[in-house]
Amino acid sequence: MKMVLSQRQREELNKAIADYLSSNGYTEALDAFKKEADMPGEVERKFGGLLEKKWTSVIRLQKKVMELESKLNDAEKEYMEGAPTRGKRCPTEWIPRPPEKFCLSGHRAPVTRVIFHPVFSLMVSASEDATMKVWDFETGEYERTLKGHTDPIQDIAFDASGKLLVSCSSDMSIKLWDFQQSFECIRTMLGHDHNVSSVSFMPAGDFVVSSSRDKTIKMWEVSTGYCVRTYTGHREWVRMVRASPDGTLLASCSNDQTVRIWVVSSKECRSELRAHEHVVECITWAPDASASAINEAAGADNKKGAHTGPFLASGSRDKTIRIWDVGAGIALFVLAAHDNWVRGVVFHPGGKFLISASDDKTLRVWDLRNKRCMKTMDAHKHFCTSVDFHKSHPYVISGSVDQTVKVWECR
Repeated sequence: MKMVLSQRQREELNKAIADYLSSNGYTEALDAFKKEADMPGEVERKFGGLLEKKWTSVIRLQKKVMELESKLNDAEKEYMEGAPTRGKRCPTEWIPRPPEKFCLSGHRAPVTRVIFHPVFSLMVSASEDATMKVWDFETGEYERTLKGHTDPIQDIAFDASGKLLVSCSSDMSIKLWDFQQSFECIRTMLGHDHNVSSVSFMPAGDFVVSSSRDKTIKMWEVSTGYCVRTYTGHREWVRMVRASPDGTLLASCSNDQTVRIWVVSSKECRSELRAHEHVVECITWAPDASASAINEAAGADNKKGAHTGPFLASGSRDKTIRIWDVGAGIALFVLAAHDNWVRGVVFHPGGKFLISASDDKTLRVWDLRNKRCMKTMDAHKHFCTSVDFHKSHPYVISGSVDQTVKVWECR
């Protein structure tokens, strides 16, 4: 292929070549070249060393082009992922990113709760269609359906080993399921006088706690199914109950707009936390990893030194999330940005973030240290009812009134 050069460019190139040949003492080649190129007389001084200059600058420009291309590549990646590229973040800073990895359908009514299995790559969704469905969150495959309740299932939970699943329903029953072999219901516990809205295992796995629209919290022995304790004090429907990680305290929240802390062993209510202005829908205990971020966030408002916790987050129909120091019995700070009821809250296992699900159809990621919403994901076509964060794999799941379960990958 012939290079397309103008007459002037060709002459200049020839002169530069002639200069290169003469300055390197290639006299025979120079004479032959001059004759063939029809170039009389001496080459002007301005062509001295020109060929070498061009040669080195081309290489320099090539290097520059490659650098710019790689920068552009990074910028595109950053734009796609909406944050510093994955390589620059460590797993404690990975957060869910749209679009979802899977959108799973199969339920015939709103999904009320989604939870991860503690060991296997499984998750379970509970629904108002009175069934629970088991899915593989890594492949998006449907595994099986658990049937037994006769009314909407309100809450589900695994014990630490993942061998037992517990569920509760507005049919007023609590059911224990063998999640190891048979996937059958092995025990039904009756005793609440109304819709059972929440259930969870004590950390040791030997007891289950439940809360109900009958205003009570009950503790059940797993091995016998007996109700061994009842905690009374809330003035309205108790929406949720969760045991502290060390198993010494229970936290509960209610339509009476309070969060209560109970001493497990004595049944007494240790504190009543008031600050929300509407029904408190959900609560979750903070992991130890969150202590420094929570302390930093609270520091601006109260300079009394470090809060020792334990800490708790609560979500309410007043559209806010509050962080509490349970030890001191005080509200530390508020997270506000949702445009509707907050229905689910879960801490990032790394401790720096909190994820919330809301009736405004979004999932939000909160930067605790700065008390701000750092990411909003338009997650579902209808209210988001539930959210869970895997303790060791980079996944978040959400459930919705739109009857779907979504799996979000974190990076």
